Amino acid sequence: MIIIECPNCHARYQYDEERFERKPSKKIKCAKCATIFEIQNPAFAKPAEPVPAERFERTFTRRDEPKPQAAAETTEQSPLPQRQTDKMPAEPELPRGKRISLAVIAGADAGSVYRIEKPRVTVGRSNADLTISDTEASRVHAAVELRDAGIFLRDLGSTNGTLVDGQKIADAVELQDKSEFQVGGTTLMLIVTEDA
Repeated sequence: MIIIECPNCHARYQYDEERFERKPSKKIKCAKCATIFEIQNPAFAKPAEPVPAERFERTFTRRDEPKPQAAAETTEQSPLPQRQTDKMPAEPELPRGKRISLAVIAGADAGSVYRIEKPRVTVGRSNADLTISDTEASRVHAAVELRDAGIFLRDLGSTNGTLVDGQKIADAVELQDKSEFQVGGTTLMLIVTEDA
C-alpha cells in the first residue's frame, strides 16, 4: 500500500500497488473533488542521485530561485508532509488505564462488540481489523486512531463516506465516549471504560 494525495484538494488515499498492473503510472479520479491526476508506480521510481557538494552550494547561494522538482518525482520519492495540530501527536498510541471498544448498534452485525487493542484499527467489509457484513461499506472504509490527546475517526477514501451526526467527514474527527458513527449501513458506537 502507498499513500497518494490529490494535488487539488489534498485528500489522501491508500492505493494498492498491485492496481498499477506493472505500468509506470496510472490516472485516477479523486473521490472528493473529482480531479483526475496521475500517480507514479514506486516500483519504477529511479533512486535519488546524490548531489555533489559544490553543485548544492552553487544552487542555493545564487539569488534566483532553484528549479522546483517535477510533481511526479516528489509525490512518490519524498514522504508526504504530515499536517500537525495541537490535538494530534504524530504517532497513534493506546491511552493508559482505559479500555476502548467499538459496539455495532445497527446493521447486520448489531450486538457485536470489538475490543480495540492496538493504536490504529481499520473498519471495513474485508481486509480490515474489524470486518463488518455490509455491502455498502468499502473494503477498508475508516480508521479509529487512539492518541493520548484523544480518539480520532478518519475516513480512508471510502466510496460512500463515513458519517458522524449524519454528516460526511472530510478530515479526522475526535470521538468521545458513546460517540456514534456510520460506515455504510452500519452504525457503531465508541465505548470508553476505565481498565480495572
